[in-house]
Amino acid sequence: MTALPTTGRSWHLVARPHGWPKPEDFALREAPVTEPGEGRVLVRNLHFSVDPYMRGRMNDVKSYVPPFKLDQPMDGGAVGEVIASADERFAVGDHVLHGLGWREYAEVPAKYATKVDASLAPLSAYLGALGMPGLTAYAGLFEVASFKEGDAVFVSGAAGAVGSQVGQLAKLRGASRVIGSAGSDEKVKHLIEDLGFDAAFNYKNGPVAEQLRAAAPDGIDVYFDNVGGDHLEAAIGSLNVHGRAAICGMIAQYNNTESTPGPRNMALIIGKRLRLQGLLVSDHAALQSQFVEEVSAWIRSGELKYSETVVEGIENGYDAFVGLLRGENTGKMIVSLTR
Repeated sequence: MTALPTTGRSWHLVARPHGWPKPEDFALREAPVTEPGEGRVLVRNLHFSVDPYMRGRMNDVKSYVPPFKLDQPMDGGAVGEVIASADERFAVGDHVLHGLGWREYAEVPAKYATKVDASLAPLSAYLGALGMPGLTAYAGLFEVASFKEGDAVFVSGAAGAVGSQVGQLAKLRGASRVIGSAGSDEKVKHLIEDLGFDAAFNYKNGPVAEQLRAAAPDGIDVYFDNVGGDHLEAAIGSLNVHGRAAICGMIAQYNNTESTPGPRNMALIIGKRLRLQGLLVSDHAALQSQFVEEVSAWIRSGELKYSETVVEGIENGYDAFVGLLRGENTGKMIVSLTR
């Protein structure tokens, strides 16, 4: 039996950020690694996820997910290899998805670990296209926004892990038109040329409302919101009667230190009979098997493409997270520990 490592590193939150996170709010610390307890497995993490929702967990406020504890390892999605097992359901060498990221080694309760199949897709895909972001896109578009064939769809933050999948899923299911917004001309080109969006625009190049009207002169039926702010206001203005919006994220305001004004055109919701609904992926766990089966087939066939921005090394976890908040990623931002 191969000897287990004696120590491993993990990221801790040591101060609650005010505004943008700063390096001094975090610490990379070393701790002992021990044999797993009964009903648990020891996992060597190969990749872990950094996601926009994690910024909210750094605040000490009541929310749908508990805040990170100070001076304790942070957590989040991770995929890795079992290197020791005290549960008969898992063997050494199994690959598992679990929730104890931000660290090199994780002792995971077996009931919270899920075996994943590297033959269906690369392991990192289980943190993105086949993971929480992918299920968010799938559930948000098809269940929350009640997408139907022929709908025109607008996606904000369309070059990110969720948005890029929303647009492609809509095309695969027969959308009449898919429009995306992104933060650079390079990302706009990627959306159109690589992912098959019908139109896209750089929100930094002019008012979002004007650019959206030009891209969707006949209006939109579905809006998938990852940004909030002026994007949400623009979408309300362009939504057709009985339009639907899935409100997934509002990254534009996550680091604000003052209250953000809401859309100024909320009265249109009444006359247009719009439906705006918040989205938490945890409400849609029942879709998991259907989602993996359908989406993995599209990935294998090449019909659905995904991108990853990979940052190598646990020591660069903070940089990856802040880069995500700044929009430096195309597709899923992942920290890889394989080198």
